[in-house]
Amino acid sequence: MESLSSALSFTGSIKLSHGLLLFAISAGANMLPAVVKLCCGISYPHLRSMAGLQRAALAAFGQEIAHLQSRGQISHPAWSPLRWTRHKESEKTDPAEQRTAALANEDVFYLRQGEEALNEALDIVESKDGWKLEMAETNGDVIYSKVLRGNRKVFRLEAELDASPEELHDILFVRLEEMHEWNPNIRRIRVLKHVGRNTMVTHEVSAETAGNLIGQRDFLSIRHSLKSESCVYLGGAATQLESLPPQQEFVRAEDGPTCIILQPLQDRPDRSHFIWLLNMDVKGWLPQSLVNKALPRAQVDFTKHLRRRLATQNPENRR
Repeated sequence: MESLSSALSFTGSIKLSHGLLLFAISAGANMLPAVVKLCCGISYPHLRSMAGLQRAALAAFGQEIAHLQSRGQISHPAWSPLRWTRHKESEKTDPAEQRTAALANEDVFYLRQGEEALNEALDIVESKDGWKLEMAETNGDVIYSKVLRGNRKVFRLEAELDASPEELHDILFVRLEEMHEWNPNIRRIRVLKHVGRNTMVTHEVSAETAGNLIGQRDFLSIRHSLKSESCVYLGGAATQLESLPPQQEFVRAEDGPTCIILQPLQDRPDRSHFIWLLNMDVKGWLPQSLVNKALPRAQVDFTKHLRRRLATQNPENRR
């Protein structure tokens, strides 16, 4: 009986508080602080002795205020916890923050894509099965080929270059946009986006040169670099960028996964063992037999132009 009496008394206090709340609202929002204090005083003995009803009382006040505010009959004063909560919620959905989060997600996507491309390319290079000698140059350069699933043929060039891995990393990655200055087969390369220091999105356009059997292509690629104690790794693959869809004047080819491994020679740390996995889908309607002849020849030409670039940079290392 005692608990029932307390409950009935508490119900009466809630009804009285509800009436006072409606009176304050009709009189103006400025009276709300005083009235809420009065309501709390009326309900305090019951709230103290009936802890389980505290949540019900607070919920009743909150629901009433939220209901009236949604109908435009009341605006939350500056001291109101409800107003503070709504303000924090609006901050969470601020368009600027949403754009920042989207950019962060995009950066993570490109970073992961670059890392995965490098790892997949290294798996291909390090696999022992299926490699066959494609060609051997008189200067010691060797190219091997291998057919992957889907009947795509990839090519692995191995050579020795008169430059340290750091020098080659600087030329082939850091100063990538200068490549057209020493490689006539490239019209331009532009870095569209940097993701940290070791990942970037690039757009490359090949040059229209005599003897180019494949023809002019453009490439949209993710490029990623990784340094270890003994090697420098450069990886890449085709990617997508909403602001640069395929263009009508070019056939968009796709790289990757592809990689370059730069390892110092044991007896000559100023020279490097250069391994380049070329894995490319040139697209278009070219016969695959023609493509398979053109790609290793492109590797030979690239290495020739790179050696000339190194000789210009380090005349004492001319071979």
